[in-house]
Amino acid sequence: MKLLARFIGHPLTAWFFRKRFMKFGAVGASGVVVNLVVLYLCQEFLFVAISSPDMRLNVSLAMAIFCATVNNFFWNRAWTWSDRKHHPDKHLVLHFGQYALACWVGIVLQVILTKLFVIYLYYLIANALAIVLASVFNFLVNNFWTFRSHKPIEEIALPIIPEPEPEIEEDSGSK
Repeated sequence: MKLLARFIGHPLTAWFFRKRFMKFGAVGASGVVVNLVVLYLCQEFLFVAISSPDMRLNVSLAMAIFCATVNNFFWNRAWTWSDRKHHPDKHLVLHFGQYALACWVGIVLQVILTKLFVIYLYYLIANALAIVLASVFNFLVNNFWTFRSHKPIEEIALPIIPEPEPEIEEDSGSK
């Protein structure tokens, strides 16, 4: 029980369970659902005219990934990072492009980590670990790059450094 209390009290663990990270995880879970639903609809109904099963799967996957990415961008912008002001000069399409780039880097990281971990671990465990690490990476990139705050300089919280008080010379009197 002491070990669990120490684990929960650790600053890194507390960071993971912060409200914003939990929202990010919920949005990611909704993206998985969107991905699976769109993949199924494309495979079974929308792209049945594509005769090659491999080509149909590739097109269906592309559509599913695109829809899940749009879903996640919308919800992360509107809910997870709703408190952040968005840069007024950045067009929505450019903001989405920045988000998509961050996602693709996370996907590449996940693939690389899975291939490295599978040397030592069962492939499903290796992939699950890679997903967790890539998710943390995606959160950090989105938090500090894609959805960073664009507050004016005077609104940025800077540390308050107290001015040193001037030394007062005591007059010892005249002799």
